[in-house]
Amino acid sequence: MSIEAAARYEAWYRTPRGAWVSDTEFRLLVSLLRPRPGESLLDVGCGTGHFTRRFARETGVHVTGIDPEPTWLAYARAQAQTGESFVVGRAERLPFADRSFDRTTCITALCFIADQRNALQEMIRVTRHRLVLGLLNRDSLLYLRKGRGGGAGGYRGAHWHTAREVRSLFEGLPVKEVEVRSAIHLPDGGWLARRVETLVPRQWLTGGFLAVAADIKH
Repeated sequence: MSIEAAARYEAWYRTPRGAWVSDTEFRLLVSLLRPRPGESLLDVGCGTGHFTRRFARETGVHVTGIDPEPTWLAYARAQAQTGESFVVGRAERLPFADRSFDRTTCITALCFIADQRNALQEMIRVTRHRLVLGLLNRDSLLYLRKGRGGGAGGYRGAHWHTAREVRSLFEGLPVKEVEVRSAIHLPDGGWLARRVETLVPRQWLTGGFLAVAADIKH
């Protein structure tokens, strides 16, 4: 993947629909993650660092982004704004000691990892307090449009989760109080989609974006 590809990916977030998706997902993630200024946050599979920067800028946490793609991390470092740091590495073998971070997030990256259980165990291992995942929802209009037949565009090759599957993924792991919420119920981002998003409760798990939170037991 090239710097140019990273720039094109990031440019999508500056389109009207991309900005709406980013804002909607970010608000949901923050509401579940509940970060406190000065805490440390690990962003697993950070890619271009879009959400890494938002967390650092808007919540006051110290954020470390990790991703296996060096070129995209080079782009992320060039865009850094408030001291966020970036490390090359894989979710399945995080290069950090146990309980290194107060909170951890992983936004749609788990959908592209074959050994999801191992990656999840690693995220739990390095987290002191709370973990929040962002996943693609199989039970959504977005899946019908972009996920069937192996996926289209940036969704190609992604695994789409159901809420039941997500809860099963956490079974037997040292976590408690797993919460599942969703957003982006109408993915086109038009006026109707924006209106629906303000009316539908987050507990209705029909949005294209699933957010899953759990407290860590150590």
